[in-house]
Amino acid sequence: MTTSHRTAAPRHGGARSAARSRRRKRGWARRTLVIALSLLVLAAAGVGWLYIELGGDISAFDADGLSSDRPDASSKGQNVLVIGSDARTGNNRALGGGRKGDIGRSDTAFLLHVYADHRHALAVSVPRDALVDIPACRLPDGSWTAPRHDAMFNSAFSVGGTAQGNPACTQNTVEKLTGVRVDHTVVVDFQGFAELTEVVGGVRVCLPQDVYEKDLDPHRTERGKRIFAKGEQDVSGQRALDYVRLRHGIGDGSDIGRIKRQQAFVAALLKKVKSDGLTPGKLLPLTDAAIGAMTVDPGLDSADKLLSFVLSLKDIDLRNTKFVTVPWRYEGARVAIVEPDADALWAALREDRTIDGEDAGGKGGEGGKGGTKDEAGGAGRSTGAPSPSPEPVSGAGVEVAVYNGTTVTGLAAQGAQALKDHGFTVTGTATASSQDLAATRIRYGPGEEGHARTVARLFPGAELRSGSTPGISVTLGRSYADDPSAASGSSSDVPAKVPSEVADDARSAADSPCSRLSYG
Repeated sequence: MTTSHRTAAPRHGGARSAARSRRRKRGWARRTLVIALSLLVLAAAGVGWLYIELGGDISAFDADGLSSDRPDASSKGQNVLVIGSDARTGNNRALGGGRKGDIGRSDTAFLLHVYADHRHALAVSVPRDALVDIPACRLPDGSWTAPRHDAMFNSAFSVGGTAQGNPACTQNTVEKLTGVRVDHTVVVDFQGFAELTEVVGGVRVCLPQDVYEKDLDPHRTERGKRIFAKGEQDVSGQRALDYVRLRHGIGDGSDIGRIKRQQAFVAALLKKVKSDGLTPGKLLPLTDAAIGAMTVDPGLDSADKLLSFVLSLKDIDLRNTKFVTVPWRYEGARVAIVEPDADALWAALREDRTIDGEDAGGKGGEGGKGGTKDEAGGAGRSTGAPSPSPEPVSGAGVEVAVYNGTTVTGLAAQGAQALKDHGFTVTGTATASSQDLAATRIRYGPGEEGHARTVARLFPGAELRSGSTPGISVTLGRSYADDPSAASGSSSDVPAKVPSEVADDARSAADSPCSRLSYG
């Protein structure tokens, strides 16, 4: 019956139906061809399948917690803050121990600077016990904390007391510490880290000595079983996690020693991924595991954003990928950051100089920022790297108010003249409300830190303080009254080059996994 009914249908209706069918087939054919060609092109680049296979399940933290007073983008490179979280959410508790719902803490952290030439990269580790200033941070109820002085660095991640941690607060702290604008933040948890190492088929590590269960858990009364033998070996999953968390029983058992082994691990991981090749078969499971492992800032919260960033890293040479620790010294049981050595390191990142003094500013290229906008609202400008020798201080376009914070008559006028000699515009001079200031103090408003640092080059030892009021002011202290010649601009308290001991202690991603493994 069905067949005869179709045969009896009007001819013109059958013709229209057949035409529609042919159009659908041609449309499908065209779409198939376009998709096939697109996949072919993308697959030839080794990454195309990611656009199709990866979903939108990338976790992102709330950007409302980021500070409104952030450093300017001073180079064409990119800065990525990587945080290792010891949160016990989900399956993390089984891997890392602890109690479910424990407050999330940052187990490790480093700032990765990808230079504008896209051929150099530098990762700077910050010890978890380092004493730093933690700026105001947002709490889960929307309120903000008061700034804290000399707090442990890893406590920033715990602000708010949540199991997931507070990556925005850690980012604010790093920007406050470095004067470097963080473009992206990535948080990796225990489970994600373990899965990532399994996907790549294990990572080559090296142990300077045998390691036993008690070395992982110092509360044990017995030494326990041997879990790592001395020498080179491949680790993945739980064993990889045990390796990077290992602290006691090697060297002096310090966090500094653990940082060196973590740097060696990340270097070996990069080497493994690079040697395997970024083919679709390798890259898809790797990126899929990475996405499941990460919480990111909103700038990386989709597959295409993440992929665009990954592509910007593909030409970086392993020998030009370096790992260092911020200059430090012990201060009792904690770690103090050494100045002005650390400032010289941050200045090198802002200016796209390598730790060896090389200009890696490049031409920007794909993924670069291009020119940056100056704080006075002028046209975009390109910031090249200066030579390693000290540069003259130029205050063109920068307005500064000068106050006398001492009882020395005429000091404000003297400081104002020093600023004018270097091109600054002095908006006025006056006596400060208090005349017992020891060190010169420089205050700056939102978005003016870069110019404030330029002002500070004329006043070695000055304290930089941010505020909510626009403008820059200098309040001269007794240190300037005792040595006003310091404002000649011929020297700076920030070295023009990264100290040689920092460069000499750097690890390259191409180094042997057995080199420079522990401190103490």
